[in-house]
Amino acid sequence: MMKFLAKYILAAAVIAGTVMPALAQDNGSSSSSVVRRRGDSGRNSRNGQTAEPGVTTRMQMRLSGESNVSDADRNWMRVIYRDIEVSNPKNASLYFPEDVVEGQENLFRIIMRLLANNQISAYEYLDGKEIFTDQYKLKVRDMLDRFHVLYTDAKGSTEKNPKFAIDESDVPSNEVLSYYIIEKWEFDTRSNKTKRTVEAICPVLHRTDDFGGEAIRYPMFWVKMTDLRPHLAAQYIFIDDDNNLPRYTYADYFNMSMYEGDIYKTRNLMNKSMAQLYPDVEERKQAQDSIQARLEGFDKNIWVPSREEVIAAREAREAAEEAREGADAEAIPSRDGEEAADEDAAASEVKKSTRSRSRSSANKSTSKKKETKKKEAKKPKASKPKSSSSNAVRSVRRRK
Repeated sequence: MMKFLAKYILAAAVIAGTVMPALAQDNGSSSSSVVRRRGDSGRNSRNGQTAEPGVTTRMQMRLSGESNVSDADRNWMRVIYRDIEVSNPKNASLYFPEDVVEGQENLFRIIMRLLANNQISAYEYLDGKEIFTDQYKLKVRDMLDRFHVLYTDAKGSTEKNPKFAIDESDVPSNEVLSYYIIEKWEFDTRSNKTKRTVEAICPVLHRTDDFGGEAIRYPMFWVKMTDLRPHLAAQYIFIDDDNNLPRYTYADYFNMSMYEGDIYKTRNLMNKSMAQLYPDVEERKQAQDSIQARLEGFDKNIWVPSREEVIAAREAREAAEEAREGADAEAIPSRDGEEAADEDAAASEVKKSTRSRSRSSANKSTSKKKETKKKEAKKPKASKPKSSSSNAVRSVRRRK
């Protein structure tokens, strides 16, 4: 009986040793095939586009910036249009380098390359009525013809999937001297913070006519930042001249609001720009500063301060008043001393002037006395009248 059991156990062990590795191998192959199929299907799952080298599908999905925040979570939102000039040192990273240097491209070259390869979509510039739908998608061929950009049809280009080959020297990157961006300022009730995001960006050409003169601006098209951000995350840029190591990407540049630009429009019912609402330059600048201050301080002004914050603010205000009073008190004696010194100087000058006047008057009086004495000395003495004449006069008087 024991021998039979030993044979049975041995046979089971042999069967397990031969069958289990085969099953494990089959399971491994099937799991790897599933992962491979998922990767193949995921590669073309997003709008039928393939990920370019350096930008994976997972990066596209993670960096697209598409949030799941609903309108119920947004209690407040404001749309701002900004004009970003590349001449500003803070915005120089968008323009330089002008040409491709060691794989480094400026922002406009990246946008044109993605449009030529049909990897992103462009939308019509409607001057304040931007609608990012399929109805307003821009045909790249028409855009290139409109702005006189030379191109040829690339290999593999079809009518449904057009692709274009543009030489690097034909890309007018040196004429794109500014960008328009659409900012969204939203207050999220889940995080209780104001969030600032860039919704779209528009390159602006600065071209002069044949007669020269001032350059005319030509807004080209809008590109959604959700489509552009994954590709911008693969391009590192220089931020300043103090550190020559590129530490930030174009995506970081816009996510962290490193740019600087003036508000040229806000979304309003009349669809008017700041120049139309405020023709005067000074009033327009004040309005822009006021809007910027309200945007930055929105989340701070909606909360009621706590007791500790109120006490701290009151103490700070009292300390500032005491410091101001002390400064005024210190300034008063010095002013009194200065005034006293000025008064003394004025009094001394008056005394000097009076002394000089008295001396001059005394000199004049002495000189006049001398002159009168001289004149009296020169005059001859008058002779006394004779007694006869005097008697005649007396006799006349006596007669009366």
